[in-house]
Amino acid sequence: QVQLVESGGGLVQAGGSLRLSCAASGSIFSINAMGWYRQAPGKQRELVAAITSGGRTNYADSVKGRFTISRDNRKNTVYLQLNTLKPEDTAVYYCNALKLGRESWGQGTQVTVSS
Repeated sequence: QVQLVESGGGLVQAGGSLRLSCAASGSIFSINAMGWYRQAPGKQRELVAAITSGGRTNYADSVKGRFTISRDNRKNTVYLQLNTLKPEDTAVYYCNALKLGRESWGQGTQVTVSS
């Protein structure tokens, strides 16, 4: 089982930046991919960005060019750099790990962007 702990959320003005971190522990061997999802009030959870064990990345169209996902394998940590934030980026951001077809989720971290 993989345990995930997110950090780095907060309140920021539009145009600002944040960096989210997700530390993985437990059975982290053979994690295939990790990603960030978000869920705004009244909306479904959506994929924001993902990165495979080989370093391939994938982004939602709404964040391309503004957000960057990266991973530090030595620290078992995945990061999400959020730049040029918009009020519509306000949501709870969740870290996700996919291992052998099974998903693990973190507890979420709130990102609030004021206009």
